[in-house]
Amino acid sequence: MMDDHQAHQSVREAVERTQQYFLRTQRDDGCWWGELESNPTIEAEYIMLTRFLRSDEGDRIPRVAADIRRRQQPDGSWRMYYGAPGDLSTTIECYFALKLAGDPPDAPHMAQARAFIIENGGIPKSRVFTKIWLALFGQLDWRATPSMPPEIMLLPKWAPFNIYRFSSWARATIVPMTIVLTLKPTRPPPAGAGIEELRRDGPEALAVSRFKPNPLSVQGGFLLMDRALRLWRGLRLVPGRRRALRAAVDWIVTHQEGDGSWGGIQPPWVYSLIALSALGHPLDHPVLAKGLQGFRNEWSLPSPDGAALRVQACLSPAWDTALAMRGLMDSGVSPDHPAIQRAAEWLVGKEVRYAGDWAVKRPNLEPSGWAFGFDNVNYPDIDDSSVIVANLALTNLADRASDAAKEATIDRAVDWLTGMQSSNGGWAAFDHNNDSRSVTKIPFADFGEVLDPPSADITAHMLEMYGILGYSRWHPAVRRGLHYLWQQQEPDGSWFGRWGVNYLYGTGAVLPALEALGVDMAQPAVRKAVQWLVDTQNPDGGWGETCESYVDPTLSGQGDSTASQTAWALIALIAAGEAVGEPVTRGIEFLVATQQADGTWDEPQFTGTGFPGYGHGDRPTKKGAPADSLQGAEMGAAFMINYHLYRNYFPLWALGRYLSAVAPRVAQAVPLGRTETETDKSPNAIQEVIDLPTGPSRRARRQRSPMGSHRAVHRPTAPPP
Repeated sequence: MMDDHQAHQSVREAVERTQQYFLRTQRDDGCWWGELESNPTIEAEYIMLTRFLRSDEGDRIPRVAADIRRRQQPDGSWRMYYGAPGDLSTTIECYFALKLAGDPPDAPHMAQARAFIIENGGIPKSRVFTKIWLALFGQLDWRATPSMPPEIMLLPKWAPFNIYRFSSWARATIVPMTIVLTLKPTRPPPAGAGIEELRRDGPEALAVSRFKPNPLSVQGGFLLMDRALRLWRGLRLVPGRRRALRAAVDWIVTHQEGDGSWGGIQPPWVYSLIALSALGHPLDHPVLAKGLQGFRNEWSLPSPDGAALRVQACLSPAWDTALAMRGLMDSGVSPDHPAIQRAAEWLVGKEVRYAGDWAVKRPNLEPSGWAFGFDNVNYPDIDDSSVIVANLALTNLADRASDAAKEATIDRAVDWLTGMQSSNGGWAAFDHNNDSRSVTKIPFADFGEVLDPPSADITAHMLEMYGILGYSRWHPAVRRGLHYLWQQQEPDGSWFGRWGVNYLYGTGAVLPALEALGVDMAQPAVRKAVQWLVDTQNPDGGWGETCESYVDPTLSGQGDSTASQTAWALIALIAAGEAVGEPVTRGIEFLVATQQADGTWDEPQFTGTGFPGYGHGDRPTKKGAPADSLQGAEMGAAFMINYHLYRNYFPLWALGRYLSAVAPRVAQAVPLGRTETETDKSPNAIQEVIDLPTGPSRRARRQRSPMGSHRAVHRPTAPPP
């Protein structure tokens, strides 16, 4: 193990390399933006979408097909995340997409995929959305799909199954699905592109659910209701049907985002285009044309050799920019550095001033917040917004006018965020009190999440924001948020991570939030969390956690070491006052040793979460997988993410906070006759633009920063939740 001076020097050099990486990769507009890698159903569904629409995409389809082929596994399957076993539904969709792209069924890779599909139960065992895709092309009877009548659009907002009871992403998907499942459009594929070789006859081929719930259970009751709705949707004349379809179309058209998407995510995007096409809208209709063009822009990423093309499920520039800014500032980059100022100005310009779907439940709040992507104003999200507000509060802009605009933005955003607190004291991603579990039992909900309940990680980011702004722990919103967090702590001391993998992410968010609010970090609950982190450290000094911990909570904190998850653990331990302990030293050494020459890290693992696939969206207990789990280790009902910048900015946070915490100790131990400045000089020093943190703690530096003015200003005026 290195002594203090060796460690300090190596960490400073590692910090400089990563700082330089971010300074040279900032976009001209001021943001940072990395790839959001997900699973190959995104590419498969893009091929199916464009074939259904009969849209000529030139050489794009062969290149997208090439990306799908490159991601096939040795057993012939395709998987949902790195290291996962093959997933049946994903493999069916990829197989069919490749046939639509022209791959012959007797090609070796197709034969392997077909064998995997048949061995694992075939089409009857696939998820609802896979069955809908096959029905669109006449490869499956529409009777094997659930009912979702468009009359749901006419229900009042207080009704149990109105669309605003669903999460924002489920809502945006359900609305076009009411059209698709009512009209049941079918467009046969080209000759030879069908999948007759996978089809089966018999009753099981028409099963709506891939499970067999107890007829007396809630799920069984909803399946019976689904049969009744089939009879209803089969009637020629249904009262209100035309008005319901018109309401669905109006909702779709008014919710299209500036980049052509819906909600800034792929699923509602593809189904909205299909629904409009099924109603007879041509490809040159403004909404369809804009939607197709959006896929061709930033959403498509070519491979390094240019031969393949990947379609992203979502774009994350606001999130990436906020986290990159925090990493740079926490590692000593001045808050008035030009790169920080450009990023802050870009973020100020991206504030959402439109009352989106959240306003249905919170109509009295003034619009504010930030969306995840470049241009999706209907859905500002609380997680992004809380981190962005904290960053803006730490930033100095170039002139008074810019700074005044920033201050006004912070004031609006804090009021909006405070007003979005849910009744239990926590914060969700997009909505207020979106926790009506009855909607999770419908047959349509056998994939992903249909609710957006509060989570510990988002609540922690909110509380850390309040701490940075100088709020007291006794402020009503803060007090209720802290109460929620303590209730959410697991018996072993960790916290569940709803939006990152998993207990490492949750715990890595909570402890810094507690520290930012001045909570006593010596109390037993915090010490229990510290002990859990120490106990889960890997022999190589790093930390890692498999995505499978979402279906088997006994795997919490277990997995191959990754840069991002190691950083989360280190950030938490440093916040708890453990910077000089052996676990942190070993973790820092792991990050330094695994850093690449350009200041980045390699991380193929998926450490981000879109949704764990529970349906209800809430955390399970650690006694085992949820009783109503829709998946096994393949996580076929989940949506996992590899954010390609997580591996870089989170380690920068951790290394920077480590330097800040240990600098006083190193300074006291400088050998006689030498100064710390001399000791720390390196050929690649960038001190003219970087103020590497030494001396005061991060908390003390915050208190002296210009954001101190927000302490008196930011007292929320929004209506109490």
